[in-house]
Amino acid sequence: MVGPDPNEIKQLLTELRDVNKEKRRTAVMKLGVLGGDQAIRALMSTVQNNHEDLIVRGRAALMLGKIGDSRAVDPLVRALDAPGFQTPMYAAQALGRIGDQRAIEPLMSVATTRKDKIQKAAINALRKLGYDPDAELAPKAPEPELT
Repeated sequence: MVGPDPNEIKQLLTELRDVNKEKRRTAVMKLGVLGGDQAIRALMSTVQNNHEDLIVRGRAALMLGKIGDSRAVDPLVRALDAPGFQTPMYAAQALGRIGDQRAIEPLMSVATTRKDKIQKAAINALRKLGYDPDAELAPKAPEPELT
């Protein structure tokens, strides 16, 4: 299998540093389609960049999920706390797609603390990981007293 064209990757990495956020938004999507080691590293860096445009960060999370490389689990877990809704929502979805068990605890935290689209994404991701969030999120019956 032939990897992505190095010249195309180089051009997209340059566009990812452009001042024009539209160019960065497009570059992130193209990197995700091309894949490859350099693209994965660039997308992981982008999803964690607190100074980046929120749409660029969200798209980076989305594309990391499409690529499905388990190296992205830690950056995506950190992205669950990103501002806005797009980055955390796509990060939760990506974690479900990647299927790494390290995501269960952070996704449970999101599922129990949020009440929005991000919570729904976390619950769906947990199901994809083979975890039943409904059983875990249900109110617990009090333990019977021992007499």
